[in-house]
Amino acid sequence: MTTILGVLIIGLVVGLLARVITPGPNPRGIIVTIVIGIVGAVIATYGGQALHLYQPGEAAGFIGSVIGAIVLLVLLRLFSRG
Repeated sequence: MTTILGVLIIGLVVGLLARVITPGPNPRGIIVTIVIGIVGAVIATYGGQALHLYQPGEAAGFIGSVIGAIVLLVLLRLFSRG
């Protein structure tokens, strides 16, 4: 249970940082922010493994997670403009 709470808190912090760093309108709400942070960490992990920055099974760090969340926000903005 503590691990799930930790993931949610770190996801919130990562999502908040990504929203602050990324200019322009961002999705609102605490749940959306947490999801952006968690998905950003997943993007950073798999992207880093694909680029051989991380070993297989190694997770992205905090900074990598923030960068992944920023990439997610930029992609969301690009595809939502249609």
